[in-house]
Amino acid sequence: MTVAVLSGGVGGARFVRGLVEVVGAADTGVIGNVGDDVDVLGLHVSPDLDSLLYALAGLADDERGWGRAGETWSTLATLRELGGEAWFALGDHDLALHLVRTQALRAGEPLSSVTSRLAAALGVETRLLPATDDRLRTWVDTPAGPFAFQEWFVARGHRDSVDGVRFEGAKEALPAPGTLELLAGADVLLLAPSNPYISIAPILAVRGLRGALAARSVPCVAVSPLISGRAVKGPADRMLERLAGGTSPRHVAACYEGLIDALVVDEADAGDLDGLGDVRPIVAQTLMRDADARRRLAEAALGAVVA
Repeated sequence: MTVAVLSGGVGGARFVRGLVEVVGAADTGVIGNVGDDVDVLGLHVSPDLDSLLYALAGLADDERGWGRAGETWSTLATLRELGGEAWFALGDHDLALHLVRTQALRAGEPLSSVTSRLAAALGVETRLLPATDDRLRTWVDTPAGPFAFQEWFVARGHRDSVDGVRFEGAKEALPAPGTLELLAGADVLLLAPSNPYISIAPILAVRGLRGALAARSVPCVAVSPLISGRAVKGPADRMLERLAGGTSPRHVAACYEGLIDALVVDEADAGDLDGLGDVRPIVAQTLMRDADARRRLAEAALGAVVA
């Protein structure tokens, strides 16, 4: 069974790691969100791609929930002493990755090629593709005004309510090489338990990618990022409440109307499955507390295909 998964955020990266442990690296391909990408201190940072890289390489800091395990912070400390821009915390090891990426991009190498080289250098065998090589940036509209994604999410602690989400560059962005082929050649398509608005939607905003899912000839299964209507981490629940009108499984499914055949929901939401229409609910434990839990969740998502 070959699997293609769309992923963004830390939860998505953990799910992908569990999926690879179940299916195998050779049979798993990942399309990662790049709407979160940001320039920090002149460096090109791709937080969601990096979360995937670190998770798949076994380097992720599961305790902190982001970045690399065993990270050091000497550069950041010195930066603060010098009055430099320190709102987006970059560790010493993390900085090395961004330096390599930025140098390659400035030399004209596309993001997809750089990502492939970084994955190989970290021993990652899973095929990891950015949604696009073109510039794509997520913006959120709030009562306090519009903000670039990382300004809202990190600098402002995503405390502002969101009235809308838009993707700068989406009209021009083309799918990265290999993405459409990955979707067309997979036996099953999965949407990771990522925020529908700021992790999955930027991927679908790239020309051709939403259409590829809509025209699928194989099953597509989404995993809800909510448990009892609440996000494990991040603003997904608040965004769904404001933008979709609620946080039940049907509200999550509505974010993917016409794109999914089944939705994996947590056992805590088993009594709230009305209104899903043609989307089949799959009830499972979705909290990825440890390696066993993330593998069980991957198995549940894949089990939805053969059930």
